[in-house]
Amino acid sequence: MAHNILNIAAFSDGEQGGNPAGVWIGTELPDEATMQRIAHEVGFSETVFAASAGNGWRVRYFSPESEVPFCGHATIALGAALALAHGDGLFELTLNHANITVEGKRQGSLIAAALQSPTTHSEAVSDALLADALALFGLQHNDLDPRIAPAIIHGGAKHLVLSLKDRETLRAMHYDLDAGRRLMNGAGMATILLAFAETNQLFHTRNPFASGGVYEDPATGAATAAFAGYLRDIHWPHQGKINIIQGEDMGCRSLLQAEITSQIGASIRVSGSARIMAN
Repeated sequence: MAHNILNIAAFSDGEQGGNPAGVWIGTELPDEATMQRIAHEVGFSETVFAASAGNGWRVRYFSPESEVPFCGHATIALGAALALAHGDGLFELTLNHANITVEGKRQGSLIAAALQSPTTHSEAVSDALLADALALFGLQHNDLDPRIAPAIIHGGAKHLVLSLKDRETLRAMHYDLDAGRRLMNGAGMATILLAFAETNQLFHTRNPFASGGVYEDPATGAATAAFAGYLRDIHWPHQGKINIIQGEDMGCRSLLQAEITSQIGASIRVSGSARIMAN
């Protein structure tokens, strides 16, 4: 591969775990076909491309199969890469449909990073889509946590959230990748978020990402931002912050934190650590 890509695992658990992302930084973005080819060759769930633009950066995200409007873990990886290249700081990012920021701060061998998501909102899910999603995972209505109703959630990208009553059901998640791809693409969703509330502030999540050709993401900042916004919408007792453990059941434990203000629809701050991987 004749392209210069940094490999960075975002939302790592110290020196382990996290979700790998490819990071490309340059003076001008490649054409769309080239970015898609590079993302396919890199093979991570997302590769982020950033080009300097005035006082900030023009940013686009590609999975191995398609462009996505926003990716949280790749944004965290980009924040880490920019901190390494330009020093600790706050970086302004222009996405296809939103303007956001990411911070990066070196902390020994790791980089602490935090993004401010696009605005959030949620809406009811149709009975037909919910039935299809439950069937995809072999779930029944009585597997769901009645405190957190299924919903379509947005925070830069569109997701479906299914909150489960017990940890074992989450651990046993399985589905057919092709069927998941058809469902997610047909509904215009980036991922489906399955969650279990251990406490009011600690959640375990799993994120099938079939729309991008990825069975499961070990850390998903965009879905975390959307989920945090939804918890605000339903007046969940989050006390201003939630912590998420993701990737544990696939052997790639990742840690994410979301800070939630009281303003309906406001941006969510999602933070975590990033570690540099060998290329």
